[in-house]
Amino acid sequence: MPKRILTLWDNEQLNEADARTLRARCAEAPYPFDKVTKEAIRELAEAFFAREDAVGLAAPQIGIGKRIIAFRCRGYDDKDPERKKEDCEILVNPRITQKRGDLVVGEEGCLSCPELHVEIERYPEIKVRAYDLEGRKVSKRYLDFAARVVQHEMDHLEGKLIVDHEGAVTVPKKRQEFFEKLFQEKKEA
Repeated sequence: MPKRILTLWDNEQLNEADARTLRARCAEAPYPFDKVTKEAIRELAEAFFAREDAVGLAAPQIGIGKRIIAFRCRGYDDKDPERKKEDCEILVNPRITQKRGDLVVGEEGCLSCPELHVEIERYPEIKVRAYDLEGRKVSKRYLDFAARVVQHEMDHLEGKLIVDHEGAVTVPKKRQEFFEKLFQEKKEA
């Protein structure tokens, strides 16, 4: 059974334990990959493929404090689970080595911040060095939406969430009161 996705809140309350995990900076995975790292990669892939609504997922979102991300790099709207696997990449210890272009504003959601959307500035082109699923060194360039997804997932590795960005926030009307209270508490803290 796939691991549960950690969230900052559920219904009408904050998830303190989940928040601590989501806010922690992740450690590098050892190379060559040890048994624990291989298991973490497997668990992340399993959790990611189990979600139809996910274009990306980072290890800390399932409680694993390692620098591992899974994401779709194409076919974002395709619901076929086999196609999702073909269109997916998993990167271990990713590092952005190059950022290009003027920052572009785009609306982002996050499985760990349910029901919320934030306008966030991201680079439209990035180059990333990492290890792939097989432990090979890779250097890849991502453009536009794929670049946005990778930057979003890499934020998770630093303990940064969409609520930490300065952009405009969109919330469902039925949840307006809860989010106003939540963000008021955050300002006072």
